[in-house]
Amino acid sequence: MTSVTSLTDLVHQRLANALSATLPEADADPLLRRSDRADFQANGILALAKKAKANPRELATQVVAQVESGDVIKDIEVSGPGFLNITISDKAIIANLAERYTDPARLGVPPKKNPGITVVDYAQPNVAKEMHVGHLRSAVIGDALRGMLDFTGERTIGRHHIGDWGTQFGMLIQYLVENPGELAPPEDVDGEQAMSNLNRVYKASRAVFDTDEEFKERARKRVVALQSGDKETLELWQQFVDESKVYFYSVFEKLDMEIRDEEIVGESAYNEGMPETARLLEEMGVAERSDGALVVFFDEIRGKDDKPVPLIVQKADGGFGYAASDLTAIRNRVVDLDATTLLYVVDVRQSLHFRMVFETARRAGWLGDDVTAHNMGYGTVLGADGKPFKTRQGETVKLEDLLDEAVERATAVVREKAEKVGLTEEEIVENGRYVGIGAVKYADLSTSPSRDYKFDLDQMVSLNGDTSVYLQYAYARIKSILRKADDKRPTAHPELELAPAERALGLHLDAFGDLLAEATAEYAPHKLTAYLYQLASLFTTFYDQCPVIKPEPPKDIAENRLFLCDLTARTLHRGMALLGIRTPEKL
Repeated sequence: MTSVTSLTDLVHQRLANALSATLPEADADPLLRRSDRADFQANGILALAKKAKANPRELATQVVAQVESGDVIKDIEVSGPGFLNITISDKAIIANLAERYTDPARLGVPPKKNPGITVVDYAQPNVAKEMHVGHLRSAVIGDALRGMLDFTGERTIGRHHIGDWGTQFGMLIQYLVENPGELAPPEDVDGEQAMSNLNRVYKASRAVFDTDEEFKERARKRVVALQSGDKETLELWQQFVDESKVYFYSVFEKLDMEIRDEEIVGESAYNEGMPETARLLEEMGVAERSDGALVVFFDEIRGKDDKPVPLIVQKADGGFGYAASDLTAIRNRVVDLDATTLLYVVDVRQSLHFRMVFETARRAGWLGDDVTAHNMGYGTVLGADGKPFKTRQGETVKLEDLLDEAVERATAVVREKAEKVGLTEEEIVENGRYVGIGAVKYADLSTSPSRDYKFDLDQMVSLNGDTSVYLQYAYARIKSILRKADDKRPTAHPELELAPAERALGLHLDAFGDLLAEATAEYAPHKLTAYLYQLASLFTTFYDQCPVIKPEPPKDIAENRLFLCDLTARTLHRGMALLGIRTPEKL
């Protein structure tokens, strides 16, 4: 594996050395950033000059005299009150990219030095209930973050905290007891049949529950039997779980996501540990009894009446709620899984709940300097009217229906160009699926997770603008160019002078590793999508201004441009794959 130092790091180090030589006692941070006035601009001298009581422009001139130019820095000039504008040599751009090219799997991006274990809690459907549009963001964002974290060398463990416990199962199980055979064995049904069966049982049991008081009482007793571990009740409960998993897997398959069975750990898994959690919190003095309930108070969290809002660990009747299961899950993930980071991809409306849960865990010593927790609260999927996305009848949109429509629209787009690029019917169907699902994922991921976004399929499958389709077509276009060039391994020519569009593309390619490290550290997949969109846009400009095949440029220039094409394709492919989006070879 080749580890390549980015041009940003190389320039930063040379400026830091020059600053240290000029001001040995100073904190030598040049505050380097990309600039539209040059390749880079350093702004750190102003603060250093103020601290040293020196003239910033004179100090900047002294620093420039100390900078090692060589093969990396072509030109450096003092601008304004003491800024440094730095231009990189063409040779350094191509030479550095050539090093990345020798490592096609990682593109020269080094893994982080001290990786840990991150448990990602995402994609949390409910047993015996259909998945709807509200389940989309948790699944897509969580899957992308796992891809990004895994690439850095972090070990990720998925946790799908499904809703598989609670009072509603008393109703469902009692109905099955009195109407045996209503659910077929899970191995005999597909995802659609499984959900149809579950819906039928749910509606039928609800109808009886709402009209028959005696049945309602039997259902309540069945909840007690479930919680106490009654064998028959648990077996029937397991039927609902297994049937639901068949359905879950079919939906996640449509989303082109891998869900591992061992990572589906629902509320039920923490049921036995909740009394222990409550006992520990009370013994440590973290929780206290109030009106019979076990609660945790927070001075800074108050309601409209200015009274502290408590986190209820155990109800007055002895029952446990979400706080107890979430705290027990934290104990399990820290103690049993050795997690160093807990990442929760949950609706932003649960932010207060998790804020209190995390603070309680910190007080108990389960979270601290060695183990941190982050709530990736995400916004709502909105319709074109800016309101929560609903059907025309005002019902919540089923996730399967939404995905099917996206694939149908995308397949129509792919079919329009199919004859021109020589796609078979099988390839049209497959690429339509990749484009449709990619469009849905990208629209979600290109928005900051905490923000709401409008679900507009027409825009999502558009070939223009910041869409997944635009990136996929850019990738397919490059692959077409490379096929025309006989798929020969392109040769880099650092000795050549670069055109402006070549320089811009090359500098952006070099920034991939730095950007990916930043986006991953901040849990910000939208920063990666923004990078990839800019990459595709820079490639379009490059291809328009710099002939690659026709009109045919001189051999060494053509090879250099093919090299930039190939590295752009590899970077697009890798970046999209980290987000969970496919890049078809032909579109």
